[in-house]
Amino acid sequence: MSRKKGRVRAEIIKARDQTIEKAETTTQVSREEAFNGSDWVEPPVRLEGLKRLVTESSILPQCIRAYKNNICGFGIGARYSVDEEETPEMAAEYDRATEIIELLNVEQDTKEVFEDIIEARETYGIAYIEVLRNLEGEVTQIDFIRETPSVRKTMQLEPYIEIPYYHHGMVTMQKKKFRKYRQQVREKTEYIKDVSAPLIKDKRDMLDVPDGQGLELQYQANEILEFAIGTEPYGEIRWMGQILGVDGSRAAESLNNNYFKNGRHTPLLIMVKGGTLTDESFRKLQMYMDGVRGEAGQHKFLILEAESMEGRADFDEAKQPEIEVHDLANVLQKDELFQEYLDNNRKRVQSAFQLPDLYVGYTTDFNRATSQTAQEVTEEQAFQPERKSMAWAINNKLLNCYQFKYVEAYFIEPDISNPDDLYKIFSVANNAGGVTPQMAKEVFCESTGRKCEPYEEEWAEEPIAVSKNKTGNDVGMFGQLAGQIAKAEKNQEPDEVVAVMKEVRKVLLKMQEGEHED
Repeated sequence: MSRKKGRVRAEIIKARDQTIEKAETTTQVSREEAFNGSDWVEPPVRLEGLKRLVTESSILPQCIRAYKNNICGFGIGARYSVDEEETPEMAAEYDRATEIIELLNVEQDTKEVFEDIIEARETYGIAYIEVLRNLEGEVTQIDFIRETPSVRKTMQLEPYIEIPYYHHGMVTMQKKKFRKYRQQVREKTEYIKDVSAPLIKDKRDMLDVPDGQGLELQYQANEILEFAIGTEPYGEIRWMGQILGVDGSRAAESLNNNYFKNGRHTPLLIMVKGGTLTDESFRKLQMYMDGVRGEAGQHKFLILEAESMEGRADFDEAKQPEIEVHDLANVLQKDELFQEYLDNNRKRVQSAFQLPDLYVGYTTDFNRATSQTAQEVTEEQAFQPERKSMAWAINNKLLNCYQFKYVEAYFIEPDISNPDDLYKIFSVANNAGGVTPQMAKEVFCESTGRKCEPYEEEWAEEPIAVSKNKTGNDVGMFGQLAGQIAKAEKNQEPDEVVAVMKEVRKVLLKMQEGEHED
């Protein structure tokens, strides 16, 4: 509004078009933005030092082996992800998925690749596999990267890049930021691109290949897939809070080992009264004590010579020096030191892994009930979540390019069911009329590990209790009649009586068949 020479003028000012829309990418501010995209991030600790701690620990190898064996050790396979009646299309997809999983690595079993991943991840906090694709963009091979400490990476780089993602039968476009990776072993350096990154990159310098220009296959960078614990750039070891205890246990074990080799206290005391050892005797005693360790000191004796304080060679009987040897074995250490400290550290490390003593071989004081409970709790709290996390990465990062509709990869779980509990459940269900012959056969075959074909007859789906009520009267009647016939034949009753009874049985059977047909 303006005013000039007594006149008033009004104008309508329109606001700019500021339509509110949903952000297409994440808007959260992370610490990654504080890094320059070209900066290579270094691990917060030396990964080689973590490997040394694991190697010299008396409990970490057992815990890592328990994770390795129980998460992936039972195998990896394919299964249907939908609850539908099998069709030829589903069967073909199942066979294809099974073959793809088996051929992901031809140097070792596929499950062993993921066992190596678990071992490296629990040691360093992170593990990597190299992913190879064919010309159609399908994953055909994975290789475990054994030199985990040699890998470095950047933070997620700008900008967001759209990539296709298959989910529940539909292909959607998702935006994602990618990293750059490099592996340096001695003087050789190779670059690897992030998994699913669409651009072709040169593994020699990690530069993008412009559109329309090709690059020889031998120079194209492969993809890398990481498995990290936690949210840190290089993951975080599960036993991070127990590093001081692990290092302290190693020092305590080293101290005990040094005592067993060299001893800790003077084992004896030699006293010379009224004289002194000659220089030659002192030298021999010193040499004897220096070489008394191990088997070399067995079955040896020592001669000591002493001289009087006046230095005379002919000892006077009254002034003859006396040599006394006193045993100091009562002050020697009888057992290892810091036993309680070592045991407490072991328990704390197991607690970090959520593992009971049964899984690391530290106890024999258990029975069926306690071991069953330990297995159930550990499966629910530790192993099953890890299996699901690993399986998700396989299905959504490795095998998503195959666009499977009906099947998925999964890690096989151990059977920890209790036969006693199963027997109780079946008894109660059977008494209530809820158990069918088909169900009983399935449970039996699964428990014994046999391959059994299902019953095809309709009666297999009818509860056993219902079948008994329908046929119980007829069965009892025919059984009683058969008993009477056998008794009559045994007692050599007239043939006419036996023949009549048999005819009656035939008539009853025909009547029963007629009822079933109706």
